[in-house]
Amino acid sequence: MKSATRTYRPEALWTRWLVYWHTEMIPHLRRNWLFWGGLVGAVLLFNAFFTLAITVTQSLPYHVFLVVKGDLDIKRGDYVAWRWAGGGPYPEGLSFLKQVRGMAGDTVIAEGRSFYVNGEYMSTAKPRARTGEPLALGPTGVIPANHFYMYAPHKDSLDSRFALTGWVPLERVTGRAIPLF
Repeated sequence: MKSATRTYRPEALWTRWLVYWHTEMIPHLRRNWLFWGGLVGAVLLFNAFFTLAITVTQSLPYHVFLVVKGDLDIKRGDYVAWRWAGGGPYPEGLSFLKQVRGMAGDTVIAEGRSFYVNGEYMSTAKPRARTGEPLALGPTGVIPANHFYMYAPHKDSLDSRFALTGWVPLERVTGRAIPLF
């Protein structure tokens, strides 16, 4: 009695794939070249100006964002994407998303571990990370030109109240993020 499953040698699988490609896929691509070319062109055009970003933490009320690359006309309250400078548990260059709550010329003060921007309460910094490591407080004073105080409402968010993030310089910002859902 023959087995219900068939086994193939790797060469036979490769040959079957090549036959399928030449007899099915190439004719399909030739017939539908305009559709596939348009689709590839649309994806490349989209990626030149936009990217989709997903937050994997609970730090923000939204989880999917459309990032407009190069849109640096940033206003207070905007969500922005920026490249992480490195340090802590995250590698340099990782994309972060937070809300801008402080801009150049604003005053940041800390009373104990509570942070205020222009007198408005932002959040309280935890003394230790979940791993038990001490967390240094972020900078205080007047935010310099081309820097931002980044904020997220979650108590565990790694935002500007911690020295690891600090004030984010404009040159690290990749674009404005529009929350989708």
